[in-house]
Amino acid sequence: GLISAYMHLSQIAVRPGQSIAKGEHLGAVGASGRSTGPHLHWTVILNGTPVDPELFLAR
Repeated sequence: GLISAYMHLSQIAVRPGQSIAKGEHLGAVGASGRSTGPHLHWTVILNGTPVDPELFLAR
């Protein structure tokens, strides 16, 4: 399966496991946890293995 995780959000607009559509609002960038300022940490896991999220961006 495919898991897309977003960390350090100041607001979360979706639930864990919820399906989302292109362009849907997921949340707002924040500085939660151990961070030095507002940013987004985006992780993609494919079949249990972390992969480069850039592979999923349109060119």
